Amino acid sequence: MLGQRIGTAVLLLFVLVAVLRSGSQPAFLLTLALFFGAACWEAFRLFDVPRALPLALLAAVLLVLLLMGASPTGWTAVAALCAFIWAMRLAPALKLGLPEARGARGTLFTVVYTLALLGCFIAIAALYQRSALYLVSVMAIVWVADIGAYFVGRAFGKHKLAPSISPGKSWEGALGGWLAVLLLAGASVASPLFASSFPVQMQQQFGWPVWVALMSLLVAASIVGDLFESLMKRRAGVKDSSGLLPGHGGVLDRIDALIPVMPLALLITARL
Repeated sequence: MLGQRIGTAVLLLFVLVAVLRSGSQPAFLLTLALFFGAACWEAFRLFDVPRALPLALLAAVLLVLLLMGASPTGWTAVAALCAFIWAMRLAPALKLGLPEARGARGTLFTVVYTLALLGCFIAIAALYQRSALYLVSVMAIVWVADIGAYFVGRAFGKHKLAPSISPGKSWEGALGGWLAVLLLAGASVASPLFASSFPVQMQQQFGWPVWVALMSLLVAASIVGDLFESLMKRRAGVKDSSGLLPGHGGVLDRIDALIPVMPLALLITARL
C-alpha cells in the first residue's frame, strides 16, 4: 500500500512538473480537462447521477471551451460565484447535512457542487496565466496545511474537529496546519526566489495583518473542502471517491481542499 502511494505520488509530481515546465497551453488544458473530467465522474457517482461517465466527458469538453473563450473578467466573476456557493450552501451542509441524492433537491445540490468544481478548475487556469510558480504557490498553501495537520494531529490530536464527518481530524491538527502555513509562507517573503509568488505578492500589497487574515481564511477554506468531501463519501457509504489513483483513492480525494481555495485565491489575485 505504501509503495503504491509513493509510486502514484511520484508519477503525479512528474506529470505536474512536466506540464508546467513545458509551457504548452494545449498540454496544460488537456491535463486540466482530464483531471476535471475524472473529478466530475467521481462526484456524479457519489451523488448517484445516472450516466456519470458521458456527463463527465461532456463536462471536460465544456471546461476546455470555456477556457478558450473566457476573458479574465469572466473568470473573476465565476470565482465570486463559487465563493458565494461555498459560503451560502456547501459549507453550511457540514452542519445541516446533505439532501437525498435522488429527487429535485438532490439534483439541484449536484448542480451547485458541479459549479463549484468547475470554478476551481477555471481558477487554476486563471492563476496559471500569472506563472507556473504563482499557481504552485497557491496550491502549496493547501498542501502545507494538510501535511502540517496530519503530523500535528497524529502527535497531539485529542479534540475532534468533526467527529461525525471525519473522526481522524482534530482541532490540534487544524491549528498545526495553520501555523505551518503562516511560518513557511511568511518565510518565503524574505526570499528573492519567491518574489513573484502568491504569498509574497499578497503581503506586499496588503501588509502583514491582512496577510495573516487572508491566509487564515484560505486554510479554513481548505479544511471545509476536505470535510465536505468526507461528508459526500459518508453519505455514499464509500471510503474513497474512486480507485483511479492507487494508494490515494480518487482525484477528489486529492483535490478536495483545493476546490474552495482556488476561487478565493483568484479573487484575492484580482486585487494584486
